[in-house]
Amino acid sequence: MHTPEFVTKPRSHTVWEKQCVRLHCTISGWPEPRVVWYKNNVSIDPMSKPGKYKLESSYNVHSLEINRCDFDDTAQYRVSAMNSKGENSAFASVVVKRFKGEFDESLPSPRLPPCLEYGVTFETHIVEKFGVSFGREGETLSLGCSVIIYPSLQRFQPEIEWYRDDKLLVPSKWVQTHWSGDRATLTLTHLNKEDEGLYTLRVITKSSFETHSAYVFVRDADAEVAGAPGAPLDVHCQDANKDYVIVTWKQPAVDGGSAILGYFVDRCEVGTTHWAQCNDTPVKFARFPVTGLVEGRSYVFRVRAVNKAGMSHPSRVSESVAAMDPADRTRKGASAPWTGQIIVTEEEPVEGVVPGRPRDLTVIEATKNYVVLSWKPPGDKGHEGVMYYVEKCVSGTDSWQRVNTEIPVKSPRFALFDLAEGKSYCFRVRCCNSAGVGEPSDPTEATTVGDKLDIPSAPGRVVPTRNTDTSVVVSWEGSREAKELVGYYIEDSIVGSNSWEPCNNKPVKGTRFVCHGLTTGESYVFRVRAVNAAGISEFSQESEAIEVKAAIASPAPPYGINVLECVRDSMVLAWKQPTFIGGADITGYFVDYREVIGGVPGKWHEANIRSVSERAYRVSELKENMLYQFQVRAANMAGVGIPSLPSETFKCEEWTIAVPGPPHDLQVQEVRKNSLVLLWKPPVYQGRDVVNGYYIDIKEAEAEFEMWRGVNEKATNKTFMKIKDLKEGESYVFRVRAQNKAGVGKASEPTEPVEAVTKPGTAEIVVNVDDDGVISLNFECSNLNADSKFVWSKNYVEMTEPERMTLETKGSKSKAIFNTPSEDDLGIYSCFVTHTDGASASYTLSEEALKELLKVSHDHKFPIIPLKTELAVELLEKGRVRFWLQAEKISANGKVEYVFNDNMISQGEKYKMNFDKNTGIIEMFMESLGKEDEGTFTFQLQDGKATNQSSLVLIGDVFKQLQKESEFQRKEWHRKQGPHFVEYLGYEVTPECCVRLKCKVGNMKKDSVALWYKDGREVKVNEKLDFSEGVLTLEITQISKKDAGIYEVVLKDDRGKDTSTLNLTDQGFKELMNQVFSVIANSSTPLKIQSTEEGIRLYSFVSYYNDELHVTWHHKDAAIAFTERIKSGVVGEQLWLQISEPTEKDKGKYAIEFFDGKGGLRRTVELAGQAFDDAYAEFQRLKAAAIAERNRARVAGGLPDVVTIQEGKALNLTCNISGDPVPEVTWLKNEREMVSDDHYILKFESGKFASFTITSVNTSDSGKYSILVKNKYGTESGDFTVSVFMPDEEPGKKK
Repeated sequence: MHTPEFVTKPRSHTVWEKQCVRLHCTISGWPEPRVVWYKNNVSIDPMSKPGKYKLESSYNVHSLEINRCDFDDTAQYRVSAMNSKGENSAFASVVVKRFKGEFDESLPSPRLPPCLEYGVTFETHIVEKFGVSFGREGETLSLGCSVIIYPSLQRFQPEIEWYRDDKLLVPSKWVQTHWSGDRATLTLTHLNKEDEGLYTLRVITKSSFETHSAYVFVRDADAEVAGAPGAPLDVHCQDANKDYVIVTWKQPAVDGGSAILGYFVDRCEVGTTHWAQCNDTPVKFARFPVTGLVEGRSYVFRVRAVNKAGMSHPSRVSESVAAMDPADRTRKGASAPWTGQIIVTEEEPVEGVVPGRPRDLTVIEATKNYVVLSWKPPGDKGHEGVMYYVEKCVSGTDSWQRVNTEIPVKSPRFALFDLAEGKSYCFRVRCCNSAGVGEPSDPTEATTVGDKLDIPSAPGRVVPTRNTDTSVVVSWEGSREAKELVGYYIEDSIVGSNSWEPCNNKPVKGTRFVCHGLTTGESYVFRVRAVNAAGISEFSQESEAIEVKAAIASPAPPYGINVLECVRDSMVLAWKQPTFIGGADITGYFVDYREVIGGVPGKWHEANIRSVSERAYRVSELKENMLYQFQVRAANMAGVGIPSLPSETFKCEEWTIAVPGPPHDLQVQEVRKNSLVLLWKPPVYQGRDVVNGYYIDIKEAEAEFEMWRGVNEKATNKTFMKIKDLKEGESYVFRVRAQNKAGVGKASEPTEPVEAVTKPGTAEIVVNVDDDGVISLNFECSNLNADSKFVWSKNYVEMTEPERMTLETKGSKSKAIFNTPSEDDLGIYSCFVTHTDGASASYTLSEEALKELLKVSHDHKFPIIPLKTELAVELLEKGRVRFWLQAEKISANGKVEYVFNDNMISQGEKYKMNFDKNTGIIEMFMESLGKEDEGTFTFQLQDGKATNQSSLVLIGDVFKQLQKESEFQRKEWHRKQGPHFVEYLGYEVTPECCVRLKCKVGNMKKDSVALWYKDGREVKVNEKLDFSEGVLTLEITQISKKDAGIYEVVLKDDRGKDTSTLNLTDQGFKELMNQVFSVIANSSTPLKIQSTEEGIRLYSFVSYYNDELHVTWHHKDAAIAFTERIKSGVVGEQLWLQISEPTEKDKGKYAIEFFDGKGGLRRTVELAGQAFDDAYAEFQRLKAAAIAERNRARVAGGLPDVVTIQEGKALNLTCNISGDPVPEVTWLKNEREMVSDDHYILKFESGKFASFTITSVNTSDSGKYSILVKNKYGTESGDFTVSVFMPDEEPGKKK
């Protein structure tokens, strides 16, 4: 049994693209070794790319075949052989090259060299840039920019490079890059905190390069256990040796709310998926030596943090590292590059010389877990490689122990474990080779086992400064005397929240950091901690609070310089406000000018020493007919900005044109989805006459110059205009032209593009009238900043010190209060908020609106208690009278006075008052009304200064009717004390045309009786009375005239009686019958058409027919006069109209009309066209069929079914025959026609009688006989059977 050995090692190859390459080796060993092939230390799985790799093993010969090689196959390949006795590996490199010349279209596009066109200068612009981005662990994040390169040459492609924290990124499973020809994209496929940092895109051309940078923040993923810490990050491997690796990492910024107890390190062998925990107890130091590795194998590592709540997610895995002696790793080399030579050298054996002493032995790292030694090889090490033995002894003794007794190490570094914490040790090293072991090195100084690295001190003063609307720059003093500092973590907290959030999840090494993702307008405090391998420091002191808003900077340069007026020695300039004002109001502008002589500009001169606040300025003391250029600088509290670009060259000469110059200072306010307001200032140069109007032009921002069109056909004399009918989402530009009597002048400079859209949060001016009647205009803005101001204007002229209004602003709200509103205040009021995205609105105070507001103001000053209802009267039970009204709202201090005919009345025997202040209901009750109560009743209300009253006039007929109704209600109440009718006797007609007399009764007892009468005679009711339902009924079925009469119901018991009468005579009975007729009519079915043998019948069905029902038939809207040919009638519930032998005159619209005493009901049918033709054809068919049925040939009777007769007898049968014309008669025997002869005598007499005679019957006459009669209308037959028997046989038996 022995470890695997390579008899033949694999050989390196350089091949052309698309060729195949085969690596093979011969391996010996027992037990038979397991062989695994690796590409760049990643095991090769043939199934992952079918057809790409082919592995074979036969008789100790092992091979790897790579088909159709491409660039990705350029790598270092390793074959590993392992059995129970050990492992051995061999390496070979494969380099894939591409043919020079034409490229295969199926291959990736080649990387072309930079364009070498002589004299070409490329301009590079990065647009659609990515900004500060936020992601969460596990998510995918893409960054991208569009790149414009001019001139665009198809054969030239720029170099695209991506950097993170100034380190070049290369594609991997974590990072993917893409260049489409005009857009560069970087995709982070699975975010981890290692991906946090400053990302930079660099676009490199022959001429220059352009860059763009932005920060990417990665937040922790949600913990699996609430309160668990964040995952560690930046796991790396250091000092890898044959059996150990030192793993380092960085602590997370988030501890989950409780201190991190330590970290667990996990390892996984490359090519497997099994993770093994390396330490049993958590370690606090952010470095840990992992031992027990198998030499020659590759491993990856990860780290997990733990606190009292639980375990964090694992970190991102480290890069793979091989467990081997560093000297071997150096000799083997890293992965081969894709070009160049691969040189494999082997040392030739020479005569051995004992090596000398190692030099410069030092302890480079000491912790409580391990000590790392480092030294230099001896100067006289002989001609062969040397190895080393490490020895230790306790300080103060001379007892040296060899640490690596079995196998000497080849690397001049070594880590010692299992040292006693707190003890002091000395160390020394010996060299050895085949010639022997050399002398020991000088021992190290005494080293005490323990952590030599201290946790850094807390950082110093933290100073936040404003940056943008969502970010703050945080600076701090670094930790003093901090060793091996990894970086700093910054946290923020909204003032008063006591909740801290990390600003970064990856330590930053500087002492300045931009914290992004903050809320505009909120105040924050910040604190900082330092990090090294020993741990995280205490927090610094909290910074001062700072409000998040944009920092103040000097403004950007103005632009759009143009001339408004020119005279012999001066020019009036105008310009546009800078696009960026620096976060503070612009305090003024400075203008410079210079002469241009012969196309060569001179030196700049200041035109104004003091700043000017307007965006227009007259530059004086110029020279006539000279050419000048101008530049303008804007200033704010942060300073003076850089100057604008030089203007066009203008000639100083006096304008003599008749028309006015251009208006200037165009501004846009109140932008909405379909309208906006345009403001401008009049031209400085008036022309030969004063300006008398303006024209506004508009065009889409992207439209050509020729697309300018006018907004107003008639010139406006105002310097503002509301432009309507805009298309939502479209961007527009505007310009203004002034006119005088001489004509229309030059157009102003166009505005910047304005998109017609109503921004979220847009507010309008609200008119309010308070409780004191004060009228005010109110405007609220939600996106204010500290420098914002509300600017109120009337007719778009700012009201700086208004006499008729008072302006008040509190927080985000501002109001303009009218002091004494009158017609002098009519106009357009607008409010504009500075330092916002254009928050503005307006309100037009018209004459009608002012009148309405003054009315509301008067009502508020002199309030009236609002009433839900005016004073009203109603009758209650027993005829009591209730006067009442209801106020909408009244306080507990409200009072009421009751007045009758101008006299106060109060609570007493006659009047009862009630005032419910919760509901606002005021009531007054009277038991009855007398003649003295005729007059006017008034309720007078008072609640503070608010008053109201309501009156009710009860005189004349109104009073008499109320008094009569009150008396009636009183009597009704007394009636209802005994059995009484709730509903008096009436009737209803059911759908079945039954008449049901009914009444509803109440207050009945068991001994109460109800008696029915007709014409004074009692009617016995079959059904038992049931008073529980309270309804008494009497049904009359099939009503007729005999049922007419006067019906009466009497209720009585010991408490009294009540009577109800129903008159069903004369008119009453007539109305009842009309209702019956109406039910019958409504039950009728639509008219149908039916053909008969006599003609055509029209009919309708009703649910019930009454003989009193009056029905009229109509033809063509005229009543039908009935004749023998046209008849009507009733059969059961069918009403019909029979038209015999119909003709063309019978066509038309037919109707049946039911009379019910009102409008009646008519059913119609159209007997014409196809309907008539179909009915007439069916009539003809039925008529012919009837005639045929009557006249067809028939055998009327006389023939038996069976005749049994004795032989020798005579048989005579006769039957009746009918039919017109006279039928033909044929006799058959056994389906064969018979002929009359002496034996068979066949006769047909008088056309009615047919006889059949057999003169002497014999046995041959037995059989089936038939008579067949036939005429043109039909055929019929009669059958009979003749059975002949011998005299000595019994009848019924066949012979």
